[in-house]
Amino acid sequence: MARWALPALAVLVIVGLAAAPQQQATARVAWVNSQTILQQMPSYAAAESTLDKELQGYQNEMLRVRQQFDSTVQAYQQSSVGLSAAQRQAKEADLRRQQQQIDQRGNTLQQRAQDRQQELLKPLEDRVKAVIEGVRAERNIGIVFDAAAAGIVAADQSLDLTAVVVQRLKVPQQ
Repeated sequence: MARWALPALAVLVIVGLAAAPQQQATARVAWVNSQTILQQMPSYAAAESTLDKELQGYQNEMLRVRQQFDSTVQAYQQSSVGLSAAQRQAKEADLRRQQQQIDQRGNTLQQRAQDRQQELLKPLEDRVKAVIEGVRAERNIGIVFDAAAAGIVAADQSLDLTAVVVQRLKVPQQ
């Protein structure tokens, strides 16, 4: 779907809600900035600090591995003139293998970092979402948008038109 399609769909939904017949309850819309909320949670600062330290460790490991590999490549380049064609091919194959291992290690560390970020921040994000949902229900707000993510954070399920749209799409066009 094109980048503009999701925001356009959100605007159409809001316009549709605004143009709905007066017999329906007026849907109230609100917004939050989840980034601001998270940053003001004391437990977020601790989680972010822990994550930063762990990420720095991953970055240091990759820097060390890259430097070692660069030294190996440099040594090969200096000695390659005196090597036979077979020796050069063997050494180049070894360098490619080492590069693949480095790339694989980098991917592993990146995945580990993403998993750790999820592990540390998801409970906080879930708590924020639960509070937003509670405030939304308490104040009878239909939809809550997140200014930081530009998306819906919580919505009155009775305003979800997905099933209606899907049902209408199943009806053959005339």
